[in-house]
Amino acid sequence: MVKIEVNQEKCTGCGTCVDVCPVGTYEIKDGKSVPINVDACLVCRACETQCPSGAITITE
Repeated sequence: MVKIEVNQEKCTGCGTCVDVCPVGTYEIKDGKSVPINVDACLVCRACETQCPSGAITITE
């Protein structure tokens, strides 16, 4: 099972994770990234590596 953590203090709401995720796991709500479709995550880690603020952590 995949666990996606978004550090809300680090997240700037830039939307990079929304743009790079191939399966639409993220959504921006109230100016912050929120994982909404965790079961679809492919664990490609694009969001984790592309996040400019280092706010996303993927754990398998």
